[in-house]
Amino acid sequence: MIEKGAVFPMFYLPPIEYFVKLKAYKPDILIEREEHFPKQTYRNRVNIYTPDGVLALVVPVSKGSKNHTKVKDVKISYDFDWQRLHWLSLQACYRRSAYFEYYEDEFAVFYKKKYPFLFDYNEQLLEFILKSLKMPLALTFTESYEDEYSLLTDFRNTFNPKKESQFEQRPYFQVFEERKGFIKNLSIVDLLFNQGPQAINYL
Repeated sequence: MIEKGAVFPMFYLPPIEYFVKLKAYKPDILIEREEHFPKQTYRNRVNIYTPDGVLALVVPVSKGSKNHTKVKDVKISYDFDWQRLHWLSLQACYRRSAYFEYYEDEFAVFYKKKYPFLFDYNEQLLEFILKSLKMPLALTFTESYEDEYSLLTDFRNTFNPKKESQFEQRPYFQVFEERKGFIKNLSIVDLLFNQGPQAINYL
């Protein structure tokens, strides 16, 4: 159990601000896996840049995965083919980006293989993204739920897709910026596909 550093939620393709904070606090990072699953958060949604602006892609969870279910026990629903929808959306939005093809084959695997649990899926994606960013980090997980931490900075409720982020971010090139301008704090994939190996320097 770490005694300094920060505790983070586990997200699906987290926003850029998440990685800025991870980089600032690493290696003293604790990932929350014992909390109850809160709905309408980045735990199962991601914002990407489309020709029409921001699009939220949501990983559907099985009925019964309500607020009283621990996040590590939440099951992904495959009642409809959301993986195909997400992958087609990522291709449509980022095919023209400088580095999409560089990462495409490895990303595609996550939209073919069916993972039973949301937490495990997000964890595998996070590890892949950290590797792609060349940002080594050994993930350590909570063993029990704590309402608050006296010695750790708590980011579990910091990042909210429903509220505009106060995160100050300098612009980088985005595929559709001539239409809608620079949109800040999108998913890390927006930075990765547009900046490639330079993404870590940007962070």
